[in-house]
Amino acid sequence: QVQLVESGGGSVQAGGSLRLSCAASGYTYTSYSMAWFRQAPGKEREGVALIDDYGGTVYAASVKGRFTIPRDNAKNALYLKINSLKPDDTAMYSCAARKGWWSLLRPESFDSWGQGTQVTVSS
Repeated sequence: QVQLVESGGGSVQAGGSLRLSCAASGYTYTSYSMAWFRQAPGKEREGVALIDDYGGTVYAASVKGRFTIPRDNAKNALYLKINSLKPDDTAMYSCAARKGWWSLLRPESFDSWGQGTQVTVSS
């Protein structure tokens, strides 16, 4: 049974940085592609970044150059490093998992989800 638990969110000022973490358990972590999604109030869920089971990465245009998505396979962990935070980055951030190789940031393509961690950016 796949379990994903996010942490690391918080309230920060614009221009600051955060590192979100996602602890994975219950499955063979290295065989899954992982992704981060976010959802702001009143908006649809948006794909932010993805890392496949070979280590290839995909980023949404809105975050490219500011976000990175490293994974630590030895720790069954996924991270989202966020720099130069903007108020528009305010959202609930969730990690998601899908077995095998995948490269599209579509939420309907991911099978397992964490509960999310809130990021709030003030100007």
